[in-house]
Amino acid sequence: MVMSQQFIPRSASQERNTSETAIQITWGLDGEGRTDIRTSIPFLDHMLNLFGKHGFFDLTVQAKGDIEIDDHHTIEDVGIVLGQVLTQALGDKQGIARFGFASVPLDETLAQVTVDLSGRPYLVYQVELPTRYIKSFDLGLFEDFFQAFVNHGAFNLHVTVQYGKNPHHMMEAVFKAFAKAMDQAIRRDGRVRGVLSTKGAL
Repeated sequence: MVMSQQFIPRSASQERNTSETAIQITWGLDGEGRTDIRTSIPFLDHMLNLFGKHGFFDLTVQAKGDIEIDDHHTIEDVGIVLGQVLTQALGDKQGIARFGFASVPLDETLAQVTVDLSGRPYLVYQVELPTRYIKSFDLGLFEDFFQAFVNHGAFNLHVTVQYGKNPHHMMEAVFKAFAKAMDQAIRRDGRVRGVLSTKGAL
């Protein structure tokens, strides 16, 4: 009789409090796509809800920041804490697939995202937007978000928008593709013994 391997759901929580922001995040990697996102920045809330839903992540994000000055501090610090939570939830990365790739369309837009949970932080961000702003929100801040996420999550991330015209569609396709690629990369693969690296460590 073959016994199925039992996995403990992976989850972690972190908080970050500075003179500029107060961030609390809980991330269940093996979830159902349930989210509770409250950052006081509506477009960021929208993108993080997409990330949780399409990655099947149970994600709670509570953030307060000095948005009366600028959105930058809050968006960057949310990226920092997400990276820290990912690192904690993955632990020693035993048995994970490590790599993930997704290509996601949204109407006229096509976004492609590749993830390698290598322990080596590096971001390639090729997103040429026709305009940086939706209402008063600066979409260019998402590059800072992803850089902070990558630095503190210690992974390699390539984000490319192949083409598109509507900036909302372009960013939405990016976050959906990121969710799908990350879901693949963190997935446990029964064929992996230890970690998927000839070095024996990630």
